[in-house]
Amino acid sequence: MKSFKMISTSFVKDGHVVRYPLIDGIIINQEDSHRSWILEMFIEKKHKAAFDTLLESGELLDAKAVISYPENEPAAFKVAVYAVKEIGDNISVLMKGTLKRIRSQYAEQLLEELVNQGLEGQALVERFTRDMKTRPQLRRDRDSDRTTD
Repeated sequence: MKSFKMISTSFVKDGHVVRYPLIDGIIINQEDSHRSWILEMFIEKKHKAAFDTLLESGELLDAKAVISYPENEPAAFKVAVYAVKEIGDNISVLMKGTLKRIRSQYAEQLLEELVNQGLEGQALVERFTRDMKTRPQLRRDRDSDRTTD
């Protein structure tokens, strides 16, 4: 097994991207024949009801997680909530699932967006470098985004 720091995560729910700010998170590759992964998020308790509902329903979720470094491209997973535990004023959400093979090609999509905005030359290089580190949401995702705080 290999474990990785989870930097951020998002879920697609009813066509909207939903984010829960992480206090901490870990991802574990079980390295088994089923390509199984475990994702654990430590988040604020105010989100408990949402995850209790997902636990009860067994619904599979599309999740994207940035692993190890903020500038890494998000990895796509198909997960189900396996456990929700209160820890002080927060909760631990344990999910199990599989890694999806399709990559979102964030760099290519960001570059296309910046070129469409008319950036070129050194301005394009500087903005691309900055945005690859900060990972702003792409325009195509902003239109249907809903952030949960």
